[in-house]
Amino acid sequence: MSSTLQAVHNIPEICAQLGITDVVLSPGSRCAPLTIAFARHPAITVRTVPDERAAAFIGLGLAQAQRRAVALVCTSGTAGLNYAPAVAEAFFQQIPLVVFTADRPPEWIDQLDGQTIRQTDLYGRHAKGSFTFPPDTIHPDARWHAARLVGEAINLAEQFPAGPVQVNVPLREPFYPKPGEELAFGPVKVTRELPGRPQLPAATLQELRETLRDTSRVLVVSGQHPADVALQLALRGFATAWQVPVVGDLIANLHQPTAASLNQHPRFIGRQDVFLAVPGPGLKEALRPEMLITFGQSLISKALKLYLRQHRPTQHWHVQAAGPVADTFQSLTQVIRMEPADFFAALSIGNEDSEGLNEKVAFPFETAAPDRNVLPADATRVAPRPRLNWSAPTETDTAKTAYLRPWLAAENWAGGLLAGFMQQPEQPFNEFTTIFRALQLLPDGAALHLANSMAVRYANILGLPAGHGAEVFANRGTSGIDGCTSTAVGAALAQPNRPVVLLTGDVAFFYDRNAFWHNYPVPNLRVVLLNNHAGGIFRLIDGPRQQPELEEFFETRQPLTAENTARDFGLRYFPISTFAELDAALPVFLTAEGGATLLEVFTDSKTNAEFFEQYRTLVRTSFSSPS
Repeated sequence: MSSTLQAVHNIPEICAQLGITDVVLSPGSRCAPLTIAFARHPAITVRTVPDERAAAFIGLGLAQAQRRAVALVCTSGTAGLNYAPAVAEAFFQQIPLVVFTADRPPEWIDQLDGQTIRQTDLYGRHAKGSFTFPPDTIHPDARWHAARLVGEAINLAEQFPAGPVQVNVPLREPFYPKPGEELAFGPVKVTRELPGRPQLPAATLQELRETLRDTSRVLVVSGQHPADVALQLALRGFATAWQVPVVGDLIANLHQPTAASLNQHPRFIGRQDVFLAVPGPGLKEALRPEMLITFGQSLISKALKLYLRQHRPTQHWHVQAAGPVADTFQSLTQVIRMEPADFFAALSIGNEDSEGLNEKVAFPFETAAPDRNVLPADATRVAPRPRLNWSAPTETDTAKTAYLRPWLAAENWAGGLLAGFMQQPEQPFNEFTTIFRALQLLPDGAALHLANSMAVRYANILGLPAGHGAEVFANRGTSGIDGCTSTAVGAALAQPNRPVVLLTGDVAFFYDRNAFWHNYPVPNLRVVLLNNHAGGIFRLIDGPRQQPELEEFFETRQPLTAENTARDFGLRYFPISTFAELDAALPVFLTAEGGATLLEVFTDSKTNAEFFEQYRTLVRTSFSSPS
């Protein structure tokens, strides 16, 4: 065996020693030495997915679920370009991927040779780093260099903030070992990196506590974040000690119950998409923060982003251990280099005013009882209409609880309004209510994947039932529809004993049907497909919905159903067109038995838009000033 191929065959050994156990590859000729080496390594699980775009998102789903790096392998040419959407998503969602792109030797680049493009630094600034494997490794120093750079690439992918790296591997023929020839793995030296956690000096932490003590209107906002019990407990301690509202989208995973948090207040706030839609400046002024503390990644809630940009705090602290920090709300004043769990735990200690404050918020703030007033004249149904009345500060309120009060009141009101509206009788069959009913029956502990466009927005408005333990995932790094199904498939492969439920729309689903084009069963996968035969989101947002080109050029109406897809890939199939069919199918659909299942919900795009507009009208007309 040539020295060059031996160096290539050592790549899986380096991966295994540094903790990579899963590889997703797409077949090709130029990548044959990599394919054979990974396939024969005893510590590596290799899965073959022909479509590189789907393969990369499946790898992303594996890495996201396992919280460790996954390797991708493809052949030369445009194959690597098809990884680009998933690489960009991994970069912005901070998910470690190690991308091995096979290539022609450097002398054949730009020489009109087949399947040859410019692959060096293929992903540009959407990768944390790009490495080029030596094309010749005859000299011992070259073999040392080759092994060293593979290890450096893996370590870089795992370093916080994690992300994708590319290793471009130029390969000369021959690609294949001789018949009966065995591959040797190693011995090879690797360099491991041990993770550390940055801490602030005690004096600096004390200064931060003093600033918090002197600031009455403090708001914490979480971006997208994996479920983290230590972080939840630290946040609850911080919120209790400082009487601070903590706000997060569904993908912040603040809702997950812990043994120390069940049935306790202060609770986290997740209905901001509802109560920030109320008209008038009164509530918005009551919610305005003086200090904003943020952590995590992106927000779904456009309402919250716009609100914080329009009502900018005097101070904005962002807590992040390392890496570049975005000024999302145009108010950033200080970056705090700590893990969020460590920061909130440290700042919970030493608050002299914390004694007894938990009791002050250990009850739900009251809202007016729901009435049955009809909607405006153009509405056709009766709906519950609780009034939002957040109450003026009382004589016993501290300055901090006076600020917390409207946040909790608004959260309670929004929950009551949603529950009443979604459960009203005689509503038309629609996708908003379908998502609500599916979320009520979601298996506890499930991995809930939300496709981009309306599915993630519906779920973020509705939230999960109180105390539910689902972990929520969404490709909100780039917010594209192109790999939502494949990511869920990767999660199902990573955790075969955990139910994985995907809520998706028709455009995202049909765009990514190759997520199922492989030979690996995913019996734990459940897909709820909302098929309104159009890109229905454009009928729900101002701008496109007022244009005469809406149906042809924005909604891009299509006649497809998923029945053939389900048959082609062996999925159980439930077509649904009424609430009666939905209520009968959901319990069966969500059971652990029966294998991978697809529930296709057929609705009308115009009906969906009309029903959603009735919800928005209800929010706008259920507003009161404080008493």
